[in-house]
Amino acid sequence: MSKKETILGITGMTCSACSVRIEKVLNKMDGVKANVNLAMEKASVEYDPKVAPLNEIEQKIEKLGYGLTKEKVDLDIRGMTCAACSTRIEKGLSRMDGVKSASVNLTGETGTVEYDPAVLTVSDLLKKIDKLGYTGSVRQDREKKKSIKEEEIASKKRKLILSIVLSLPLLYTMIGHMPWDFGLPLPSLMMNPWFQMLLATVVQFYIGGAFYIGAFRAIKNKSANMDVLVVLGTSAAYFYSVVEVFKTIGSPGYMPQLYFETSAVLITLILVGKYFETLAKGRTTEAISKLLNLQAKEATVIRDGKEMKVPLDQVVRGDRILVKPGEKIPVDGKVIYGHSSVDESMITGESIPVDKMEGDHVIGATINKNGTLKMRAEKVGKETALAGIIKIVEEAQGSKAPIQRMADIISGIFVPIVVAIAIIAFAVWYFLVSPGNLPQALEVSIAVLVIACPCALGLATPTSIMVGTGKGAEQGILFKGGEYLEKAHKIDAVLLDKTGTVTKGKPEVTDLIELKEGFLSEVISAEKNSEHPLAEAIVEYGKLKEIVWKEPSSFQSIPGHGIEAIVNGKTILAGNRKLMRGKGVLIDQHESLMEILEKEGKTAMLAAVDGDLVMIIAVADTVKESSKQAIKHLFKMGIDVYMVTGDNARTANAIAKKVGIQGIFAEVLPEEKALKVKELQKQGKTVAMVGDGINDAPALATADIGMAIGTGTDVAIEAADITLVGGDLNHIPKAIELSRKTMRNIKQNLFWALFYNSAGIPIAALGLLEPWVAGAAMAFSSVSVVSNALRLKRMNFDNKY
Repeated sequence: MSKKETILGITGMTCSACSVRIEKVLNKMDGVKANVNLAMEKASVEYDPKVAPLNEIEQKIEKLGYGLTKEKVDLDIRGMTCAACSTRIEKGLSRMDGVKSASVNLTGETGTVEYDPAVLTVSDLLKKIDKLGYTGSVRQDREKKKSIKEEEIASKKRKLILSIVLSLPLLYTMIGHMPWDFGLPLPSLMMNPWFQMLLATVVQFYIGGAFYIGAFRAIKNKSANMDVLVVLGTSAAYFYSVVEVFKTIGSPGYMPQLYFETSAVLITLILVGKYFETLAKGRTTEAISKLLNLQAKEATVIRDGKEMKVPLDQVVRGDRILVKPGEKIPVDGKVIYGHSSVDESMITGESIPVDKMEGDHVIGATINKNGTLKMRAEKVGKETALAGIIKIVEEAQGSKAPIQRMADIISGIFVPIVVAIAIIAFAVWYFLVSPGNLPQALEVSIAVLVIACPCALGLATPTSIMVGTGKGAEQGILFKGGEYLEKAHKIDAVLLDKTGTVTKGKPEVTDLIELKEGFLSEVISAEKNSEHPLAEAIVEYGKLKEIVWKEPSSFQSIPGHGIEAIVNGKTILAGNRKLMRGKGVLIDQHESLMEILEKEGKTAMLAAVDGDLVMIIAVADTVKESSKQAIKHLFKMGIDVYMVTGDNARTANAIAKKVGIQGIFAEVLPEEKALKVKELQKQGKTVAMVGDGINDAPALATADIGMAIGTGTDVAIEAADITLVGGDLNHIPKAIELSRKTMRNIKQNLFWALFYNSAGIPIAALGLLEPWVAGAAMAFSSVSVVSNALRLKRMNFDNKY
């Protein structure tokens, strides 16, 4: 029985009873011996992984109500060449004690590792990556990373040009071996075997040296990757040719059979594919670059009464900032002086500028249109809304969709199988098809090795995920991970919260019926001092109508009824039926009119002046402009739409009728919303819950996909899988359509990658494919997969939504 030892960091222990409890429970597990230290908040565990795997021990601790210390680190990983590389690093890291999860992205050349800091350090993770034969570092600042990437591309370009220059003469010599006379001059120097060997040697070991290093590392770690295939194929051609060259020593009449052009041209073609692949992969991260370009570069801060320009990273919380017309708002904060309209389209997707005045919140990277604003910085650096969006997009691009796991598994076992097929093909040709014909057998096995490279398979999923999540970010749709981008295409039922999602979440005056004219100014002036949401709606209506305020000489709020005030010597009453009847105001003759308004889901407010009813004001939470259109699109996509609300059935039905929803759950308590999600799931539906409030968080977490309205609370956004920036419900069908098209794109990539390998290997094994043609096809396959993924960037939603 081989036992292992590990240390687990534990959170949530408050006294010795906690540590004793954990210790007892762990020691009752078969094959486990544990010692829990309360002071150090650690558990030393000896366990038999065959009897009690580490994840079961961790689950046991979590079931007891305690937590395990976890930290996450983002890494840059260089040296990966194909899916087998990323799979090997992922497996190597995942097997380390203390690593909770590891995800490696070949396309982005990044990795994310969740680990226990009580067991491991970042240095340990980097050493492991180095031991596996790659170079790891903590995710760098984007500008630095960009310069490293640019230098890498430049280096690849230089080597590619040199390789082409050295390979062209060798390719030219192929003409001399053809049965036809093209009439082209063949200088004796170019046909000289020693000259050919010189050219090929530089290509093989200087330019192709990286393949040998990669292959050595892979074999050292008992695995195989693209480098192994390339090295086996090109080395066979090169060393066979070298032996043939040396046979000419002492035998001037000997005619060597040389394949230097095969090895050199193969390496050159692979480098061509890699170079264009690197350029194309760079385009998959354009979404992040675009988001970064939205940021202001500097801010005008007011310190010690002086205005000064400072770089953005020097702005601190609490700074007073001056934003002039046309300037970008540098950070998130609150307006303390001034009035202006702000273009928030780059963050919220709303095309109409939003009016901002004292007390209003503003978002960094949005544009101040006309007035001068003074604001106080509240969120700076990584706390801003834009920084949060960038973080979500980066994490989504670095995560793995379930479909990618399948591709990784295939890639992991693919290379050894291909090597076996190449050996069998060599043996069949050498012993059976063309007995003793070593050059022919070599050509066939080389073609098999080269055509079967799993690069395209490894790139098929991550490139589409990166482009898809980037496209979503441009549209204001933030996927928290690749798995959610994949899962969203299965949605066949959408459950919408009413308030703040289907509706604006803020009462507005919808109808004003003046029974006696000339008193609007007095009524609005009376409501000005009330803090009730309905009163605020009436005051906002007054602002829109540019009503001149009059200060009340007295004001009294009557809870549950309304208000009473004296304005211009007149007694103003504003409130519900109870208030009017209590004060002796006659309202019965207008009862039918009020009932009509209430059937439409509106609240009828009454106003009286000196005992006479003068107006009826209908206030309602109005439907968003985008709601009806978005719901119509969802129905067209074959998706059932339901609405859930804690509001009464009458109001719910009125709102549902306006937007075209038939499935309604009314008078539902916040904790019951999650039960409604489960009800739909029991019917076999894949449910997306869309909400914006704290009370929606349980339902968002329960749904197959939780979508949070970006204008909502942080709790709702945290619980959701997709954040819809701004309040436009058209983002819902956009997100589902983007998921459907991304999945279609991934399946196309996987089909062509697998079809290409499946068809190419037998063709090569039958001797119908020259090695250099196989190399060109292999390079083309990788570039075509990346190019197909980039088609997602051209998705156009404008004509539909």
